[in-house]
This record gives sequence, C-alpha cells and structure tokens, in this order.
Amino acid sequence: MQAAEYRKRNVREWLVRYPRVVPFGIFVLVASVTALAVYAIERGEDQRDRARLHETAQAVSSALERRGSTSSAYLRAGAALFATVDTVEPGLFGRFVRELKLDQDYRGADGVGWAEAVKPAQIKDFERRHGPVTPSIDGQHKWVIPVTYLKPDSQRNRLAIGYNMASEPVRRAAMDEAERTVRPTASGKIVLLQEGQRSSPGFLIYMPVFKSGSGSHDLKGFIYSPFNAQVFLDSALKLESGEDSGIRLYDGPVAPDRLMAARAPAHATGITVTEPVQIANRQMTLQIESAKSDSLSDLSMATLIFGMLVASLLMLVARLMAYQASEDKAALEWLQEQNSIRDSLTRELNHRVKNTLANVLSMIALTRRRATSLEEFAEGIDGRIRALSATHDLLTQSDWGTVAVRSVIEAEVAPYTHGTDRVVTLQGPDVELAPNDALSLGLAIHELATNAAKYGALSAAGGEVSARWTLAGSQAQIIWQEANGPSVPIERKRGFGTDLIEKIVAHELRNQVELDFAPEGVRCVITVPIRKPSDFAMRAGS
Repeated sequence: MQAAEYRKRNVREWLVRYPRVVPFGIFVLVASVTALAVYAIERGEDQRDRARLHETAQAVSSALERRGSTSSAYLRAGAALFATVDTVEPGLFGRFVRELKLDQDYRGADGVGWAEAVKPAQIKDFERRHGPVTPSIDGQHKWVIPVTYLKPDSQRNRLAIGYNMASEPVRRAAMDEAERTVRPTASGKIVLLQEGQRSSPGFLIYMPVFKSGSGSHDLKGFIYSPFNAQVFLDSALKLESGEDSGIRLYDGPVAPDRLMAARAPAHATGITVTEPVQIANRQMTLQIESAKSDSLSDLSMATLIFGMLVASLLMLVARLMAYQASEDKAALEWLQEQNSIRDSLTRELNHRVKNTLANVLSMIALTRRRATSLEEFAEGIDGRIRALSATHDLLTQSDWGTVAVRSVIEAEVAPYTHGTDRVVTLQGPDVELAPNDALSLGLAIHELATNAAKYGALSAAGGEVSARWTLAGSQAQIIWQEANGPSVPIERKRGFGTDLIEKIVAHELRNQVELDFAPEGVRCVITVPIRKPSDFAMRAGS
C-alpha cells in the first residue's frame, strides 16, 4: 500500500516537474512502439510476399517445363516414326501433325517442322524437289539442314521454308548437341525466320532422326518446333497467372542481352527472385518481380492510425494529469500559505492585542492620575480609545498593511472640523506608515486635536491648524502648527496629553518628539520611521 502510494506520488512529482516533457515522452514511447509494430508487420508482409514470389516462380517454371516436355514428347514420337521410312513425304508428315491433335496455338509453339539433312553434293537434287536453299553453301559444313516442311501451313511459316539452319551458329550448336545426346534440345536465343522484320526473340527444340538399322548414327534430319518466346511464356501464364507480378524469361543467366520474354509488373519494385527452368536439355532462368505497392498494408495502416490515436490520447491524458497535478500542487501550496498566514495572523493579533491593551492600561493609569473627577476620567478615556479605534479601522481596511499619513490625520481631526468656521490644512506627499507607527501617530494627533479643541486654535472662531509633512530618507517629519487661536499661557499645568506624546509616542516611534507651547500657538514636530514591508508584514518571519 505504501509502495503504491509512493509510486503514485512520484508520478505526480514528475508530472509537476516536467509538465510538457512527460506527456511528449509518453507520445514518443507509444509512437515508437507503434512504429516497431508497423515495421514488424511490414517485414512479415515482405517475407510473405517473397514466399509468394517463390511459389509463383516454381509454378510458372513448372508450367514452362511442362510445355517444353509436351513438345519434346511430340518430337520424340515424330522421330520414331520418321526413322522407319526412307523418305519423309509431305503426306506422311501432314498425317503425323494431324494425328498429334495439337490445340489451336500448338501449346505455345509456332508449329512442327521437318528439316532434312542434306550433304552438299545433294543440294541440287533437294532444290529440284523442294525449292531453293538459303543462304548459299560455304562448303565448310558436313550437313546442310534446310527447312523442308513446317506446319501449320501458313503464310508466316512459309517464310522459313528452304532456310539452311546449319548456317546459323546458335541453331547449329543446338542441332549438334541434339545429335550428340540423341534427345530433344533447345537452342539459345534467336529470331525466327517467320518473324519477318520483327525482332521478337524465340528458340527452337530439335530432335534428331537417324536412319533405321544403321550401325552408326546416320543422320536423316531433324524434327523440330519453333517457339516465339513471348507466346511460349504467355501460354504458360494461362495456367499460372502469377497475379500482377513481373515475369521475365532469360536464356541462361540473368542479363539484359539474354532476355527472351517478359511481362511487366503492375508496380515496379525491383524485388525479384529467380528460378532455374530446364526446357529441352537447355538451362534457362525465370525471374519474378514483386508488384507489392510501396504503400503500407491495410493492417499496418490500421496499426499506425490506432497507435497514433492511442499515443495522442495518452499524451492528452498525461497533459491533463500534469495540469491537474500542477493545480493540486498550487492549491496545496496556497493552503499551506493560508495556514502560515493564519498562524501569523494569530500571532500578530495576539501581539497587537497585547500592545493595544498595554496602551489602554497605560492611558487608564495616566488618565486616572491626572483626572480630578470621574467625569473627567471617563471623558479622557473615551476620547483616547476612540482615537485608537479610528486608527484601527484604517488598519483593518488595509488588511493591517500600510496606512497613509493623510488618512491618519484626517480621521483624528474630523470630529472638530465639520460645520465650524475653523480651518484645518493638510499638506504633504503620499507616505505610508507601518501599523504600529500609525497607531502611535494617531494617538499623538488625537491629543493635539483634543488640546486644540479645548484650549487652542480649534476652540475659537477663525482658528487655523496646519499639519504638513515631508519625506526625508527613511523618515517622515510631521509638523503640527496652530495659529489665530487663544494665546497659550506661559504658566500652565502639565497634562496627560503632554506625557503621552513626549513619552509613550516618542518611545513607540523611537524618535524624539518636539512639543513647543509657544504663545502664538502650539507647535509639535513628530518624526515617524518609514519601514520596509518585510519589517512589519504579518507573514514576515513566519
């Protein structure tokens, strides 16, 4: 329980100490976790995409190999048939092709052809039976392998009739390999004769045919299938679409000059996988390019949005908590301050009540000694207590702060100036006095005003009283001057007011009071210290 409370208090302290950093830190933390989650999701998506690429590559590769194997099987069947006859006649070749019952696009091939192996000395006889052979014979090769028949019999395929395939190195290398291995063999990248002016790449699959019963391989010719590489690839993709992935077929290793056929991806990414393809005894390479968009997946986007919303919400909550914690701390400090003020007020009130009571007791004692009758005693006490009360009212209005000199003097002379023909002049700058100093000044002015009302300038019509004060450094000097009143007698009885001013007031103000009973009028100079608020404020020293 205590540990939980300590952690809670510690969190509040952090919120108060760092009201902006903590919420932002929470936002960054949650945002970082969200970013890591999105990264993990995207990495998983990339791995799944790469797995799909491998799966697509294997499926398309298998489809291509099946196409090649099917064509090779047809060529093997043709080779077995043609080996049993001395001469492959057009009718026999046509019946063979019809019996194959090939589908409309010949399973990706441009057809099936027969190329008779002709020795250079037999060229003229061959041309007499089948037409001219091109290109011209250079005499360096053992065989001339002209295209003899090519089905289906189309205008496009007729372009290849009579072409000596042994004259071209790529075709010749494939035929040599097929003759050596006695198996269907694909050529490298070429352009078929039937493509005309187009440069669409293709390849051929050759199967050698030997004379039956010969002790050694006595070549009769080649049955073959020409393939447009793009048509061959598209025919395989009808079985395995590969979705939107990019697909490229290369003759041998991946290289720009070896590209045979391609399908562009829906969105180029550069992320590829390769798969080897074995087509008719020739190694080719299939490359699959990912079409995955660069944008985030739906799951990643949802995670990102949710994470940022949570981060923003937590930051807002933390900000509100920080604001509330700051308010709580301010309220606690205010309560503590109020308690301190209350304690100070209590101490101050106790101190001031004691001072007031001491002043009252002093006034009672002095008034009793000076009074000749009970009525005189009551009147003296009443006036002086009223003077204290008036100054107390001023102090209460200022929350026992400072009181202006003008306010103190006005409060004490007010009872003697209303509705009379006496003149009271107050003049001086704005000077603020400490509470105790204001009380002492109030008592002094009360005694002076009372004396003036009884015996001095305020007791007769036309009398004048002026109270002027000046500020000199850290002290204020108040000058009370009476004029145009009754003459002050030289011989007079010393009263309580004189003692109060010269003893009590002087003692409280810590400055000598100059009191002069001149015949033309009483003159009194009172010096009051100007204290700093810290010297008398209720909370000072609390």
